[in-house]
Amino acid sequence: MVTVVRWSWEAAEMTNREEAEIQISELDLLSSMFPYEEEFTVTDQLAVAELKHFIDNESAEMPSSKIQFVLNVKPEDSNASMVKFSMVCALPFEYPSVLPEITVRSPLLSRSQQAQLNLDLKTYLMQNCSVTTSNAVRSEDVVFTRLWIYSHHIYNKQKRKNIIEWSKELSLSGFCMPGKPGVVCVEGLQSSCEEFWSRIRRLTWKRILIRHREDISLEGGCLAEIQKQRKFSALEEKCFDAHGARGNHMDLGQLYQFLEEKGCADIFQMYFGVEGH
Repeated sequence: MVTVVRWSWEAAEMTNREEAEIQISELDLLSSMFPYEEEFTVTDQLAVAELKHFIDNESAEMPSSKIQFVLNVKPEDSNASMVKFSMVCALPFEYPSVLPEITVRSPLLSRSQQAQLNLDLKTYLMQNCSVTTSNAVRSEDVVFTRLWIYSHHIYNKQKRKNIIEWSKELSLSGFCMPGKPGVVCVEGLQSSCEEFWSRIRRLTWKRILIRHREDISLEGGCLAEIQKQRKFSALEEKCFDAHGARGNHMDLGQLYQFLEEKGCADIFQMYFGVEGH
């Protein structure tokens, strides 16, 4: 049996602390409904601590991190060990006055099926769970995002594997150039890009940052519109005539040519401070 929990808030405008209190209450409710860690996991306990501090202290500033959690739903077959799907949820600071950010993942779905499922879910939330605040319905367009990430270097094989696997899991396209410096580009649904960045930046790096970000609103964005915005068909690792003592320096001229072919030549100067050729 599958239990569907639906939140619906139609109330006057709430204060930030009232919204924060509701978020903590819902986390408590979910932890009681799903008591096992393999079912329900809050991925950033520091964010929870910051939110509780904000509630208890009037002088406290708004938390810097969103509440994020993962809910794993298992098949009805009690003999099956594989998780059927996972629901990754992030609560914006204004939740429940605005909709939660929900992404569903499953290894049983293809990349296109997963992208369509998450678009349909977002549409459903906007149409059926929008909150009425001060007699105005808040809604949002589907946002396509492209992140250009810079790292001092990318050598570690496990990190390189994570970049490929996480992008595939989140239906993101782009490329990764390992070596020194390291360049990563991911593109797709905004929530998926932000989840990718959240995971990547938690790894140990000498230096990593988002060098540039592109956000494109797609009104009622369907899968075809999302696909139309992509400059890359999938995320792949790109090596450009590696050289140097450790074979870890890429030919930046070839990188520029690759970016130019993809219509992204202007990004080269943002990364390296010089015009490419």
